[in-house]
Amino acid sequence: MSRAVILVMDSGGVGALPDASAFGDAPGANTIGNTIRALGGLHLPTLDRLGLAAVLTHGNQNQGDRPDARYARLEERSQGKDTITGHWEMMGIVTQVPFPTYPHGFPADVIERFTAIADGRAPLGNQTASGTEIIQRLGEEHQRTGRPILYTSADSVFQVACHEQTVPLETLYRWCEAARAMLTPPHNVNRVIARPFLGEPGRYYRTANRRDYALEPPPMLLDELSAGGVKVHAIGKISDIYCGRGVTSSERTADNLEGMERTRQALARMDHGLIFTNLNDFDSKYGHRRDVRGYGRALEQLDAALEGLLADLQEGDRLLITADHGCDPTAPGTDHTREYVPLLDYGRGRGDAGVLEGLGVVGEIVKSTLAPGFATL
Repeated sequence: MSRAVILVMDSGGVGALPDASAFGDAPGANTIGNTIRALGGLHLPTLDRLGLAAVLTHGNQNQGDRPDARYARLEERSQGKDTITGHWEMMGIVTQVPFPTYPHGFPADVIERFTAIADGRAPLGNQTASGTEIIQRLGEEHQRTGRPILYTSADSVFQVACHEQTVPLETLYRWCEAARAMLTPPHNVNRVIARPFLGEPGRYYRTANRRDYALEPPPMLLDELSAGGVKVHAIGKISDIYCGRGVTSSERTADNLEGMERTRQALARMDHGLIFTNLNDFDSKYGHRRDVRGYGRALEQLDAALEGLLADLQEGDRLLITADHGCDPTAPGTDHTREYVPLLDYGRGRGDAGVLEGLGVVGEIVKSTLAPGFATL
């Protein structure tokens, strides 16, 4: 009986892809590498023991003994640099046609239909913006009028922010669910995101009650696993990303440390199956906010938490540490960056696997690890 754990360092890119310029990114983008350099180094002994330093130096590190895991850089095949395309590709879905984006805001017909959904309250904003910035700028007017704040980014997202004491969570979620149903081609954005916040003017802050409403994915590996009787436990926003498909149980988390603790708890009670965890702080709290120190601190916290997780693994288990895209905190702007992502594969062999094509490598490893547990694979 085997178990597989996927830890997604959300936005943990390790260097610009060859086509980065086509996505508006500089060839020097390197989320983890640039963070380490900007801070004059980080203490990451466990991640480096698993191969992170080797990935960042293309195998040319001077570490003495070679890493304890197999390591590689993965080159995304999908046309995008966002959460959905990255996570979907891990489970075998390659996005050939980019999802629509709205650098100048959503068109009038979309706004008119969303206004009807929001009980006649025309949205504020309707622009590309940082979520933390726009709630400070428009939060007071939102509270005074009850009008939702609508914004987007360079990604294919329709984000709705409301103060929890002005618009109840249940109402915000209802609006976002209806917006998801309304946003069909050609406006089939890949995610509608409910972004609740609290606080007072000048001191607003986002809460942990975020909800993501993704497009329904095509058939994928999670469907195959669950159909074959394999337990799939999702931690963080994983279940939202796949619309709950193929997920047998799930739980939300407030931050990375809770995500790591919930992962260990799941390991303690599961004897076979997949634990799929997203560590979102890297992206939402530090990458988009261009907080280099925060990003570095989060990497060191993950490194410290990994020791306990490694101790929980048993013979036959597999730990995969990877990412879905980049979000270089040293880059200009606030958007994701088109990058290679790392693969640290602990539990089967050691050494440099080089550059591998497609994030689907992650799913194939999970499949090969768990396949003996059921007959359909």
